[in-house]
Amino acid sequence: MAEEEHQIDFEGGEAGASLTFPTQCSALRKNGHVVIKGRPCKIVEMSTSKTGKHGHAKVNIVAIDIFTGRKYEDVSPSTHNMEVPVVKRDDYQLVHIDDGFLSLMTSDGSTKDDVRIPEGEIGQQIEEGFEEGKDLIISVVSAMGDEIPLSVREAPSSS
Repeated sequence: MAEEEHQIDFEGGEAGASLTFPTQCSALRKNGHVVIKGRPCKIVEMSTSKTGKHGHAKVNIVAIDIFTGRKYEDVSPSTHNMEVPVVKRDDYQLVHIDDGFLSLMTSDGSTKDDVRIPEGEIGQQIEEGFEEGKDLIISVVSAMGDEIPLSVREAPSSS
């Protein structure tokens, strides 16, 4: 019976890369990233309050969600850990637009078809540039399983 309890399936595992890592609050900095209420955010304001008679110094954090732009605030003791998201930024070349999704070419030549066209100004720039036949480079930011195009620029001409 003890053998059955320890049966572990190694076949369908992930690479083991974490979506976040812990960092002490006092080590966080403005323009850095932090997870607040389960969302990856960029820190826009930080302040530290003094310790009380028996307490810890508190860190007040104001941050903006990197995907939705929503503002979050959090207060935490400076000695406690907070999660920091692993934020990755990649550039891709736009190949095609299909049903609201971008078809992007990676640096190794394979295609990536699971990035949705963002709403708002960047989405309009992408659609207009594609319709005009421009070669576009899309910067995609990914964190905690979400991806969104954050900027678009015209590819340098090779003439």
